[in-house]
Amino acid sequence: MNLFYHDHQTNTHASWDDLIYELNQTSISSNICKDSNTYNVFKCLILSLIVDMPITLLDSDFTENEVSELLGRTNNEKHEFLLNKPLIKNKKELLSIINQNDHKEWELTLFTSGTTGIPKKVKHPFSTITRNVKISDKHNDDIWGFAYNPTHMAGVQVFLQALANGNSIINLFNSTPLQIFKLIEDFQITHLSATPSFLNQLTTSEKKHPSVKSITSGGERFNPALMQNLSNIFVNARFKNIYALTEAGSLFTANGDLFVIDETDKVKIVNSILYIHQSLLGNFDFTDEWYETGDIVEVVSNNPLTIKFISREKEIINVGGYKVNPHEVEHAIKSIKGVTEVVVYAKSNSVLGNIVVADVVQDGSLTESDIRLQLTSYLQEFKIPRVIRFVENIELSRTGKTKRIQK
Repeated sequence: MNLFYHDHQTNTHASWDDLIYELNQTSISSNICKDSNTYNVFKCLILSLIVDMPITLLDSDFTENEVSELLGRTNNEKHEFLLNKPLIKNKKELLSIINQNDHKEWELTLFTSGTTGIPKKVKHPFSTITRNVKISDKHNDDIWGFAYNPTHMAGVQVFLQALANGNSIINLFNSTPLQIFKLIEDFQITHLSATPSFLNQLTTSEKKHPSVKSITSGGERFNPALMQNLSNIFVNARFKNIYALTEAGSLFTANGDLFVIDETDKVKIVNSILYIHQSLLGNFDFTDEWYETGDIVEVVSNNPLTIKFISREKEIINVGGYKVNPHEVEHAIKSIKGVTEVVVYAKSNSVLGNIVVADVVQDGSLTESDIRLQLTSYLQEFKIPRVIRFVENIELSRTGKTKRIQK
């Protein structure tokens, strides 16, 4: 297929020939890319690889103050005249440049996301960012449904996987479920990669979508029940759960929620917190041997080392000295008939320190009392939300994750 990129929201439809023409016409390049158009971000990345030049990706909605804080007030954007840029003849030649060059001077600067905290600047060489990119003839005809922010780790890695194999990319990010299903059918999308929050929107389909062969999920804790619900819709899909960090790239994969760790010398677990060895990290302000991920894990087996991700340490809610895992509460609420989506978070309280709050999307058949009554069969009293709000939708973050911010 000669299609490179399609985006129904921006009316962008570019073939590989269109892309190559535009790259050849580009005479000036910047070391900083901040653009609301995903296609333009992709072109910035490709151009930086062609000329082997470092590139920094910024969210398009960062304010000037945020940019100054993130880059440093003395950091100046640099532009280069591309006098020696090679003229690319065709798609084959472009892929040869992307896949065969070592890109020694190229470096990608990203900023951590997550649902809380100040973004942190992380730099990655080409070898780290493409650690898990697979190139083979069997991937020649892959068609990717792109459902990540293009300026964050997951988005970059999905893009590079598609780019390296000369695939088509269909932008699904910020689309409605109805739009997504139509795009899957219209373009016969074969591969989906998204956060569990994004994928949860797709469990409402009344039709099956057999074209999808692979679904990968990352960025948040994955619930096996979601995989089961999706398998009823995407009947030909294989499922893969990916654990990745902006600080390190993709690290572990699993078919469900159990991760078998092969390189046990690269990880350690202290007080249920996962640490990874500095050799797996990109370049940022960190000098210790072991990096604390902030992820709480359960060791399921020691031979081989098998772990399950329970929660983020920062997400745990302290209610009068009791620890509440919001994922446990969400799982219980989702099991109630009539509930379609839910997010649980903390709200400050002068007596208890925090109380548990739940925003719930439902079909109109439930009251707050109904939910609380049913939760008594699943949860201890202190875990049951003090406040339940019925909302029309759950807000997602810049990266497609559920926003879980203490209020």
